[in-house]
Amino acid sequence: MSDFSIHEMLSMQKELQEKYKNKWEAISPEAGKHKLLWMIGEAGEVIDIIKKNGDKKAVEDGTLRAALVEELADVLMYYNDVLLCYGITEEELKQAYTKKFEKNMKRW
Repeated sequence: MSDFSIHEMLSMQKELQEKYKNKWEAISPEAGKHKLLWMIGEAGEVIDIIKKNGDKKAVEDGTLRAALVEELADVLMYYNDVLLCYGITEEELKQAYTKKFEKNMKRW
């Protein structure tokens, strides 16, 4: 199985945004906060699945697991929209992520 890269996700999200450009809010810095709010809403749906069913059942029950993964995909889609809204490139994200990782590795 191959890796699923940020580059691929951003490309897919750009394609989706282009397809629905006449129906959805345009990607722009001003839209970033709206995308963040939608992302938080989707994270809430992830939490609801776990809260209502428990950690173990959410992972082991096939139907619940599929719903959990789908909601996490929704979170990632809005996350990628946020990156697009603010013009954050995969290279910038990689650098920031790596720097934060290295900082956390030394934290405790």
